[in-house]
Amino acid sequence: MIRKAAVAGSFYPAEPGRLVGFFDDLNLSPGESLLPAKAVVVPHAGYVYSGRLAAEVYSRVQLPRRFVILCPNHTGIGAALGVMSEGAWETPLGLAAIDQDLASAMKQSHPSLEESPAAHQNEHSLEVQLPFLQHLLGNDFQFVPICIARGSYEPLVALGAALGVTLKAWPEPVLMISSSDMNHFESAETTLRKDELAIRKVLDLDSRGLYDVVMRERITMCGYAPTIAAIEASKIIGATKAVLIGHTHSGAVTGENQHVVGYAGIALY
Repeated sequence: MIRKAAVAGSFYPAEPGRLVGFFDDLNLSPGESLLPAKAVVVPHAGYVYSGRLAAEVYSRVQLPRRFVILCPNHTGIGAALGVMSEGAWETPLGLAAIDQDLASAMKQSHPSLEESPAAHQNEHSLEVQLPFLQHLLGNDFQFVPICIARGSYEPLVALGAALGVTLKAWPEPVLMISSSDMNHFESAETTLRKDELAIRKVLDLDSRGLYDVVMRERITMCGYAPTIAAIEASKIIGATKAVLIGHTHSGAVTGENQHVVGYAGIALY
């Protein structure tokens, strides 16, 4: 099964030449001293808004040839924990293959993961991560896509634990990517303040604290659920600390600071 690009031409350029030109303008290439990350938190807005920060994250960490990409379910369609176990995703840079063996192992370790192409069909937050990986690695990588609609804490911890156990036993290194924007549609001042509360919990690898502060402060971090699962899994596979790579908001691009979306890039290692 080929999952066709849903947001090429809106979130990022649909023409391969323009897309490569965007990356070239960012000088997207690995740095000299790369973090041995177990997981990263990367924004997923249109590239004009958050593409530069996403590029900074990917250029700061070691990139293996296997990825688990966790994203929120913005559409409300499909399974609560929706995975695709076979086929590939198409972007203007070609086909990114799904790791069938790793997906199968994850479903065995966590039966609540359901095969759900519908959850992924129109979801932008995972798709926009793939061209970064394709530009840096060609199409010489595989990934497992997981779309999360479930929002309560305990099921997310259970998912993270199952992912961590599976990845710890896996014979090859795997990087988890949590696709998440931060607070939405409040002033830049409010968004930066709220974001910092959530970011601090991620930096502390405190998934319970992240959940509690998101609920208590009404932080509209759309990917808090993938991030909780990624925190829990990363600790099982050896992460002991985290670093903030960048924090910004859409108003830095548009100049409109009354209704912004926050973006953070974080590496857990």
